[in-house]
Amino acid sequence: MASIVLGVAASHSTLMNTHWDKVVHTDRAEAFRDGLVAARDRIAAAAPDVVVLVGSNHFRGFWLDMIPSFTMGVGEVIAAGDGGTPKGPQKTDPEFAQALAQQLVDRGTEVAISARLQIDHGQAHAIQYLLDGIDVPVVPLVVNVFAAPLPTMPRVAELGANITRAVAEIGGDKRVVVIASGGLSHQLPWPSDWTAPDGDDEEFLVDAWLNGRGEWERYNDRRREIIVSAQPTIFPDFDEKWLADLEKGDMRQYAELNTVQIAEVAGNGGQELRTWMVMIAALGFAPGKALAYSEMPEWLTGMGVAMIEPSQTTTQNGTR
Repeated sequence: MASIVLGVAASHSTLMNTHWDKVVHTDRAEAFRDGLVAARDRIAAAAPDVVVLVGSNHFRGFWLDMIPSFTMGVGEVIAAGDGGTPKGPQKTDPEFAQALAQQLVDRGTEVAISARLQIDHGQAHAIQYLLDGIDVPVVPLVVNVFAAPLPTMPRVAELGANITRAVAEIGGDKRVVVIASGGLSHQLPWPSDWTAPDGDDEEFLVDAWLNGRGEWERYNDRRREIIVSAQPTIFPDFDEKWLADLEKGDMRQYAELNTVQIAEVAGNGGQELRTWMVMIAALGFAPGKALAYSEMPEWLTGMGVAMIEPSQTTTQNGTR
């Protein structure tokens, strides 16, 4: 019987690749990077056979012409290579991915599937740092966190619990690590309502989101300028409480937040906390450990790393 042997979550930011030389708070940046290395080493020690990689989409693989709430890569997985992250085909396990998708559907989580999925830094940042030097296939699970309406947090928590049950039903003895990539708090210079963009920059972004399929690079330079020029908005008090509650195993309270409430306490980028919630629920809301937290205005984001070991109850029953 396959089983989940570890859960890891980490923030991502391509500015870590492209703007390291602009960092003022180098001690904070190095603390976050050290946290990634510690998590990477723990993943290696867990000796996974496959990684379920839960991340977001930044309009390089999905577009406003079609955005499912949840999408699983069940065939080819191609990394866009944006912001210095890995580019090209990634190692995958289509047989496991297809079985996992079927099991999730059987349990009421109707994930979309993609036989040729393009991922961006929302997943590739984790491949670059958390799986550095680890030869393991990935099964990407993309959560829509930016194009409203977004999946509800209860629905996201249910997805996590169903992953645990589904993994337990899949044949073989695979060791599965669940990685969440995204968050913590941050505010992106993106339109709050893509149907009503305000100003030239927001109109440009919505145009890119609607018409970028197959040619995202055509929009990348101006888009990058908009992102880099944004003023940082980070909520460190929220981030620190989130991580403290994760260590206590007191995360069910966050599964009740709605989209508006998340934006108020963690910014529009904080909607990526859904990826953390998938991992946390998959690990049965067990107490975890925060490996690093750094408020990084240079990267526009609260940068955190945490992990959760599976509880015995979760391992045996597929839920806690």
